Amino acid sequence: MIAAPERFRDVRLASRDVNTTSRPEGVIYVQSSLPLGPYPRRMTDCLDRWATEAPDRTFIAQRDARENWRRLTYREARNKALNIGQALVDRGLSAERPLMILSGNDIEHALLGLGAMYAGVPYAPISPQYSLVSSDFGKLRHTYQLLSPGLVFAAIGKQFARAIAAIVGNGTEIVNTCDPLPSATLFSDLVNTAAGRSLDAAHARVGPDTVLKVLFTSGSTGIPKGVVNTHRMWASNQEMVRTCWPFLNDEPPVLLEWLPWNHTFAGNKDFGLVLYNGGSLYLDEGKPIPGAFEQTIRNLREIAPTIYLNVPKAFEALIPYLRRDPAFCRHFFSRLKFMFYAGAGISQSVWDALEELSIQACGERILMLSGLGSTETAPFALWSGKDARRAGQVGVPAPGVELKLVPWLDKLEARVRGPNITPGYWRQDELTRAAFDEEGFYKLGDALRFVDPSEASKGFLFDGRLTEDFKLSTGTWVSVGPLRAALLSQFDPYVEDVVICGHDRDFVSILVFADLDSCRTLAPELPVSTDAPTVLSHPKVMNKFLELMNEQVAASTGSSNRVLRAILLEEPPSIDAHELTDKGSISQRAVLENRAAMVEELYVGSPRVIAVDSPI
Repeated sequence: MIAAPERFRDVRLASRDVNTTSRPEGVIYVQSSLPLGPYPRRMTDCLDRWATEAPDRTFIAQRDARENWRRLTYREARNKALNIGQALVDRGLSAERPLMILSGNDIEHALLGLGAMYAGVPYAPISPQYSLVSSDFGKLRHTYQLLSPGLVFAAIGKQFARAIAAIVGNGTEIVNTCDPLPSATLFSDLVNTAAGRSLDAAHARVGPDTVLKVLFTSGSTGIPKGVVNTHRMWASNQEMVRTCWPFLNDEPPVLLEWLPWNHTFAGNKDFGLVLYNGGSLYLDEGKPIPGAFEQTIRNLREIAPTIYLNVPKAFEALIPYLRRDPAFCRHFFSRLKFMFYAGAGISQSVWDALEELSIQACGERILMLSGLGSTETAPFALWSGKDARRAGQVGVPAPGVELKLVPWLDKLEARVRGPNITPGYWRQDELTRAAFDEEGFYKLGDALRFVDPSEASKGFLFDGRLTEDFKLSTGTWVSVGPLRAALLSQFDPYVEDVVICGHDRDFVSILVFADLDSCRTLAPELPVSTDAPTVLSHPKVMNKFLELMNEQVAASTGSSNRVLRAILLEEPPSIDAHELTDKGSISQRAVLENRAAMVEELYVGSPRVIAVDSPI
């Protein structure tokens, strides 16, 4: 067995660092034995610190129009953020009239957020998909009405013109960086406002419980709800990270990432990791999709990260490049402490391949880590340590977090309490009351199970979303989360996602969002431009899925995890129909509701239904 790497020897979050207590009714409480260290009252204190201690260090960098890195130092970032904060104070922005950001990650977005923190003005980064992909602007209109912003920012004015015209009232100021809309304010006007005493007074009123930002999450219903984030939440969560990864005290992290700041993984976890520890963040304009991932590879050839955080799809896309180019592989792992995935489950094959490549590149296993949490926990409440050896392990509670496990049928429902937990939802008191139990624990909605029931200190495995599980007509429960993860691994690389069907039915079936590019390789005689219906109905494609389904059935242990029918979906998930959540994952509930006719088709039969008990 290859040991955990020497370069990561100071990870403190070992599996033994937990204390557990149980109640007679089966409720279990789990806490880390590591104390949570002190953390700053305000996240702006971190920017003040690094602007003094490391003023010329790169804080954030982004490629300009000539593809050169445009760098912003800590000193520059603080000075510009203070000026922006003054501009927001001058405009009377407040918790009643917050800042709304429509566009994605860039330096101006970061500065606006920091300026709002100094001014004590909540800001809300909104998924650009609400403006640029949606056709009815339903989610955008909902978030705008819930926020009642006093200022709306969109980097490229003309790009967001339709969305702004559709939802922004005449009395709301619009700010653009370039291609400004008529009567819009230029971002440069905010930066050129000199910071003064009224900003100092506003900043003095900012404390640990001041609302810092509002992050919108769709949840299971698809209707966005605004999660309140305070300075205490963000700062305490970052101190939890540092307690678990103490090397951050001595070596500021270097990150390269594309993940959107409207989501807690990047906006809180990753951006906060840099800000809290005086690191450097390089913005990656690539994405793990065909035609865009090459930009990520180009950036990685220049920037060797110390921590690489991403979604599983990106790690999967990275593997072929590492295998083809040993020099690039060595560069990628040259100073990497560990890799971290979130947002979805990672397949064991991807985990194993990256471990093997890291050993080849640098002679030691570079860890793949993960955790468990949500937007409401800022984000992570559980962290896996250096003992993690397989996909699905979420570790143990972070220092300062209390985990409560409540029996739910044959599962354990996870609830958490700590300084990193949201006080509630923005202007939605009923949702807030429903989210917490009588002891003040936030109900995650996830189930956990012990890695080893006889030894709780070994941590936990993710055991699915409670709201997704259902019963077959036989009374057998189907655990959707673990089954979905197993199917994604089984059908890799031919699927993007699967939706599990079978509520009150005799057997389990699936609706499949296929990976069209991978499916095309099964029928190479088809032209590249062939449309999705033709590709997915091709006999070679359908027979491949039948073959994989037969393998899955042969390996299944019972009706709860045996899939007998499938339909390959020709239409991608719809954001307007709430099928696609803000973090890019599939809402099982929304797909089942919107495509009820297809679910019925699975059980009555049709030419496009792939059935393991009948030939195609």
